[in-house]
Amino acid sequence: MTATSWALTERIFLTVFPLFVIVLCGYLYGRRHRPDIEFANRANMDIFIPALIFHSMATQTFPLSQYQDLALGGLLVVLGSGLLLYPIARLLKLNLKTFLPPMMFNNTGNMGIPLLVLAFGEQVLPAAVILFIVENTLHMSVGAMMLDRNTRLLNLLKMPMIIATIAGISWSLSGWQLPKAAALPIEMLGQISIPLMLFTLGIRIVEVGFKHWQQGVIGALLCPLSGILVVLIIQPWLQLSQEQFSLLLVFGALPPAVLNYMMAERYQQQPEQVASIVLLGNIGALLTIPPVLAFVL
Repeated sequence: MTATSWALTERIFLTVFPLFVIVLCGYLYGRRHRPDIEFANRANMDIFIPALIFHSMATQTFPLSQYQDLALGGLLVVLGSGLLLYPIARLLKLNLKTFLPPMMFNNTGNMGIPLLVLAFGEQVLPAAVILFIVENTLHMSVGAMMLDRNTRLLNLLKMPMIIATIAGISWSLSGWQLPKAAALPIEMLGQISIPLMLFTLGIRIVEVGFKHWQQGVIGALLCPLSGILVVLIIQPWLQLSQEQFSLLLVFGALPPAVLNYMMAERYQQQPEQVASIVLLGNIGALLTIPPVLAFVL
């Protein structure tokens, strides 16, 4: 093995391994104590992640033109994955409401943000946050409507993450500097979010099982493949920079979001089957993410 290939292998290992160590810690803790993580998840969604979003956007220059193509790419990956897999799901006679949302809405929060930051450096955090906002907004709107047609889209404006996004972009565009007395506690709150996402993902895995493993295996294969394929299809049209193309390719290869399980549980849409898809998809990421990182790095 040459020095270059060894350095690349080491970088991929140091990118992926810490994430799964934290997930494993959460899994082991969850197996021993069976904690109720609803409070932790709610605090993360309402306080820590909004703090991360606001701080990452408000403390630096944020030219919207720099990220608009990346945001469009993220939107096309999410929706395109659903369109691409729709005929396959019909052919395999899978329940569309159960199978398609996990294929579309990937693990940008728990895994995507820390993975991208570890792989490409802190400077890509705003781009990672943009992809997370796109995916999460679509999940809360299109995803909710897929499960319940009576969903009200205006409720999106009440979400702390959306409020933090608007506030962060507005502050950045104003040209004002965030006072250090305010920036430091906001940054510290935001730093809680990423490890907490990973730790609670490990605890959540304890709650699901392998009863519906067939759909889980299918999803573990099709979720990253469909996302990568959509990125390759749209890249000649979008003409993203090499860095943003790499970010979008990793984004497309991410496994299903844990939020799919919570949404299925909320709307009573076969949550046990969705849980298996999510669980096996995230385990399968151990095999799919490293080669994608090797390609983009």
